[in-house]
Amino acid sequence: MKILANDGIDEAGKKILEEAGHTVDTNKIPQQELAARLPAYDALIVRSATKVRSELLDACPNLRLVARAGVGMDNIDVENARSRGIVVLNTPAASSIAVAELVFAHMLSLCRFLHHAHREMPTRGAQEFNQLKSSYAGGTELFGKTLGLVGFGRIGQEVARIAHGFRMKILVHDVLFQKEPALGQEMQSKHGVEISNLEDMLPRCHYLSLHVPGLKQALIGAAELAAMPAGACIINASRGGLIDENALLDSLNIGHIRYAGLDVFEKEPDVRPDVLGHPSISSTPHTGASTLEAQERIGLEMAQRILEHFPMG
Repeated sequence: MKILANDGIDEAGKKILEEAGHTVDTNKIPQQELAARLPAYDALIVRSATKVRSELLDACPNLRLVARAGVGMDNIDVENARSRGIVVLNTPAASSIAVAELVFAHMLSLCRFLHHAHREMPTRGAQEFNQLKSSYAGGTELFGKTLGLVGFGRIGQEVARIAHGFRMKILVHDVLFQKEPALGQEMQSKHGVEISNLEDMLPRCHYLSLHVPGLKQALIGAAELAAMPAGACIINASRGGLIDENALLDSLNIGHIRYAGLDVFEKEPDVRPDVLGHPSISSTPHTGASTLEAQERIGLEMAQRILEHFPMG
């Protein structure tokens, strides 16, 4: 096959595909040009930047494969593609560690004011060292705090493993466990967590981390934020739009929610300046899976999954 890796692919994965006889093109084609140029390819590999909607599929009747280098497939019209006989793949296992570690990077940054110190020490540290030391003296520990996880797939489970190292109490809400209670009980026993529903969980969480696919409407809005304890912190390294950003800013501004760590946003890359500039928000530019190790694992998993369906070029 002639494969377009429009958002890139790690060299290790590219090598495996090419050794199997496939051609892999990593030259980026702008979204607005894809409908005209993608028909020259048999397969498309994307990350989160490239959108694969119905109108693009209409323009590419010979497309045989669409693969998402990552977990969520919100940027692909999956059902439409599969109804056309197109194979749709993702790499659900490869990025779990990277995303889970970023969740804790945000949590640690917020509870110890690192997101402020990183900005202020270079400009004020030499002249106002003691003043800054006093300003940042009110940090808190993760030790013994209650962490709520919404969604308990591979990433949520990896977050739980790390949280145990901080001796946190872990509450889990996952809609799948409501449909399959036996699975919930199995996960509860296996991972040392407590299964809960969202309504009961929110008032108990010092920290809340989201690990679910994108939804048509916000999962966490004004009512959910108000239900959390005063001084709580919320982390979203999952999908933009899961948190109502207006409601989040309102809660931060009145001091109910103390901090938020965001790797994803309602509109990317056009993120709201008032979100990016808010002093109580630690932000990163959708880099949850962007480690060298994760990208290599994603490339290898992607190549292996493609070769399961198309073993020879």
